[in-house]
Amino acid sequence: MEPETHNSVTHRRGATYSLRGVRTVEHFFTVPLDYASDTPGETLDVFAREYVSESHSEAAATQLPWLLFLQGGPGGKGARVAELGGWMKEAAKNFHILMLDQRGTGRSSYVSAATLSMRGGPVQQADYLTHFRADSIVRDAESIRTVLSSAPWTIFGQSFGGFCVLTYLSLEPQGVHAALVTGGLAPLTGGPDRVYQATYARVTARNAEYFAKYPEDRGRVNAVIAHLRSNDEHLPTGERLSVQRFQMVGNYLGGNTRIDALHFLLEEAFMDTADGTRLSDTFLQQVGALVTRASNCLYAVMHESIYCQGSASNWSAERVLESHPGFSPTADEPLLFGEMVYQWYFEEDPALIPLKETAGILAQRTDWPDLYNLDVLAANTVPTAAAVYLDDIYVDHGLSMETVSRVRGLQAWESGDFHHDGIADDGEAIFRRLLSMVGGAPVA
Repeated sequence: MEPETHNSVTHRRGATYSLRGVRTVEHFFTVPLDYASDTPGETLDVFAREYVSESHSEAAATQLPWLLFLQGGPGGKGARVAELGGWMKEAAKNFHILMLDQRGTGRSSYVSAATLSMRGGPVQQADYLTHFRADSIVRDAESIRTVLSSAPWTIFGQSFGGFCVLTYLSLEPQGVHAALVTGGLAPLTGGPDRVYQATYARVTARNAEYFAKYPEDRGRVNAVIAHLRSNDEHLPTGERLSVQRFQMVGNYLGGNTRIDALHFLLEEAFMDTADGTRLSDTFLQQVGALVTRASNCLYAVMHESIYCQGSASNWSAERVLESHPGFSPTADEPLLFGEMVYQWYFEEDPALIPLKETAGILAQRTDWPDLYNLDVLAANTVPTAAAVYLDDIYVDHGLSMETVSRVRGLQAWESGDFHHDGIADDGEAIFRRLLSMVGGAPVA
């Protein structure tokens, strides 16, 4: 099929196939790297996959409105599914689902240490990465909507995808019929420091909750830390496992069921060998997979910048850590932590070591443009609903509700039944509830 072009954005349809009751279509788009440039310049490839339930005939499916899903991250690719389940099963009753690989992820122009090395040195790499925040992602999405000849569509954002929803409502509200958010209402002002003050408090409370549920695991965590302080243990990728890197298993604390996976991981931490007690192969394999950013370096490199508007992050999580000594690897009983990003990541993770200087440049950058238009959000007319989780350790409830108060017409459903990964637990019910709050699916 010949590519379609609209306002310098090119669209080509790829393969179409069926899997377990769902028709899928691959879509390839070519978009500008820099939407602010007045002259044609470098372009990027952006990939998306369309999912349509085969319960709709092909003729009826053409009449379905679009729903765009914006996934978590930064740096997360769209979900790959072989059949419809959870929120997607519910959404597919009324929508074409467009699952976007945000720029830099998946089959879109991919960002890694290897691909960035082709751009030049750290300064050139950092300049390039400034085009991979929510503002550029939203402009990609709106360009894609236009080239698909879609009416204003429904957008659904999870976690960082919810941040993108707020940016969409700020920059391109004419393209949105309705907006849904789960676990992803960003603070509109204030920078990352206030985010991490809240996050450390939430993660501290979640540690206490976890060790109350599994009291023996405090001893197991202490034993692993004591072992690492006096023994060299190496991950499957070859590097030594440090105490602080082990603390990253606190990522498990961010979910309803993942918290139990942490318990099962710690159960198998040690094994007896001819050389004495060592960390087990099973344990090291699982920890290695959890703590590396090999498949998603954008998460570490760009993470603090997603909160920056006109100021530098200056390694916010690391600075704020000083007022939360319980997370220090030298504490008597160090706490486990979640999504915080520190400079030492770029010294210990082989996938990130080549990007240490690039990350440092981004951390000092001050000229980040605004991601949110407060006046536009205060006058918002797009029906918007958000699930706000009371104990979310990644997106603070209090900061989320502050945002609710500043966006006109934003309805919040506050729930203590879910953690950050709520749509993985009961996505069907959550999606159904949010959709009803914005008036249901549009009529094509």
